[in-house]
Amino acid sequence: MKKKQLFRFSLQLTADQYLHVYRGTAKRVSVIANDGRRIEFPAQNIQKFLTHDGISGRFEMELTPENKFVAIRKIGA
Repeated sequence: MKKKQLFRFSLQLTADQYLHVYRGTAKRVSVIANDGRRIEFPAQNIQKFLTHDGISGRFEMELTPENKFVAIRKIGA
């Protein structure tokens, strides 16, 4: 039985940077996970964390064993 995958990463996006998503010029976010792997995911997956200042904090993304998105949780400031 394969295990779910968890990726932890920090993200700092200003509101202006996230504005590219609304304009349609950016659709994906690319980050380096704490373990050194680059992960890329649809920007809409982090929209719920958007504030007037942008998106900032430490996050954990969960994937199925087949690399299907399950959830992103904020785990720290």
